[in-house]
Amino acid sequence: MPPRMTALKIREMKGRERIPVVTCYDYTMARLCEAAGIPLLLVGDSLGNVILGYETTVRVRLAEMLHHTLAVMRARPHALVVVDMPFLTFQVSPRKALAAAGRIVQETGADAVNSRGRAQPRGRATHGGGRIPVMGHLGLTPQSVLEFGGHPVRGRGAAGEKLLQDARELEEAGCFSLVLEKIPAPSAAESAKRCASRPSASARAPAATDRCSCSMTSWASTPRFTRGS
Repeated sequence: MPPRMTALKIREMKGRERIPVVTCYDYTMARLCEAAGIPLLLVGDSLGNVILGYETTVRVRLAEMLHHTLAVMRARPHALVVVDMPFLTFQVSPRKALAAAGRIVQETGADAVNSRGRAQPRGRATHGGGRIPVMGHLGLTPQSVLEFGGHPVRGRGAAGEKLLQDARELEEAGCFSLVLEKIPAPSAAESAKRCASRPSASARAPAATDRCSCSMTSWASTPRFTRGS
């Protein structure tokens, strides 16, 4: 039986091989990913849209993320399992962020958390002695839908340089990898180059980054996820 994937192993794969990432929300999909040898699974808060029928991910609660992560973990995957931190579990304070991240890894057995934007926890949730690997997430952040009024492409023009600066800050803070969601391919490529020690993933521009990120449920049920816009 192969050993479990770790955040350190994912980091060491940068520049050596492509890293497929699949977003999944349940036992059956996790078993299929395990059979396919997928090294990294993301339990995304997008389950609110494609599984629970919410209009936005703002509605997703921590209890729902725990429920679906437990289903994924029952498949006993060897992949690294990363869990999205839902709305207002990490933006309020470092202490609340660590408490939420701690519940995720302690109650489910997941390996790491995904924090959107530049809010806490960045790098590793170290407040109070916690050592929880964090995947950074820049570009489109669906939890900000109320602010932006939709899901526009991010990182164009002057905003592209700001995104690159944020990516470097997250790398320096200790994030073991980055997700670059819905940003132009040139910005994704430049971010992957500047963050030389951290693998990055982009569903919009996989050829420009280290990983291809895909949500099978979204891909199968929502045509817009398959189009470049």
